Amino acid sequence: MRAERLVALLFTLQSRRSATIAELAEALGVSQRTMHRDIAALRSAGVPLWTEPGRYGGVRLVEGWRSRLDGLTSREAVAIFAMGTPRALAELGLGTAVSAAHAKVLATLPAPLREQARHIARRFHLDAPGWFRREDDAGQLAAVARAVWEQRRVRVRYRRDDRTVERVLDPLGLVLKAAVWYLVARIGDSVRTYRVARIDATEELGEHFERPARFDLAGWWQQSSARFERSLGRVPVRCRLSPTGVRALPSVIDVDLAVSAIEEAGPPGPDGWTEVELAFEEPEIAAGQLLALGVHVEIVEPSAVRAAFADTARRMAERHR
Repeated sequence: MRAERLVALLFTLQSRRSATIAELAEALGVSQRTMHRDIAALRSAGVPLWTEPGRYGGVRLVEGWRSRLDGLTSREAVAIFAMGTPRALAELGLGTAVSAAHAKVLATLPAPLREQARHIARRFHLDAPGWFRREDDAGQLAAVARAVWEQRRVRVRYRRDDRTVERVLDPLGLVLKAAVWYLVARIGDSVRTYRVARIDATEELGEHFERPARFDLAGWWQQSSARFERSLGRVPVRCRLSPTGVRALPSVIDVDLAVSAIEEAGPPGPDGWTEVELAFEEPEIAAGQLLALGVHVEIVEPSAVRAAFADTARRMAERHR
């Protein structure tokens, strides 16, 4: 995305009095040869640049020439700079765009606000994936993202549980949830979700498609997620958790479901244990997931889950005698 890189270069130069080719190349993550070409491209576009030869020379904008960043409040500018460059955006090829936004902010903020932005960025960091969870190996993410940007129809080879299938899709959007990328795409008259890590191959078909005028990705995802969770939660389970079990619950089941259950639970009993209501696909799955809590969980009902939990625990104990 050279255009984004050129904008990032422009505002990086605007924020500094002078910078060497090596410094600019390092800041934007490109080679020095590429940086020489980008400098030439800015000059060709009419940006007044001049260079100082020698060991301590560099590249600078002509004194007094500035572009402006209009319509951005001070608080908005500080927030943009404090975001850093989330890995998710870098994976989509937007890391340079975020760098450009940061450079624009530095070029236009007064000194006190510029320092405030740096102050916030040094103290807050976003790390979305949960503990002990590996990120998906989404090797086709770049190809899928390109098709989303350009509204191009694609043929994908997709791995299901027992076989690989081919699908012709209109890619409408990408969603990142708990370090897993999902493609939301139209196939025929319906909209479905595909896990990007299960896409083995992506082929652009050279056809543009018309995006549904009223399709809202965030709204669709929220409704789809709610339907999915309702379809899975068919077996209600009542259990008691120790204080340690309450803290550990979000690490063994879906975080949102765990937090919701804990928030809806009553106060702890005299022994410090808390009773919560959960829901699972089937008794064996409930027992298997809750076993991770060990001695910090007690299944109250239904009896099928309690029996499955006790049976698995008994077999584990026998194996370790």
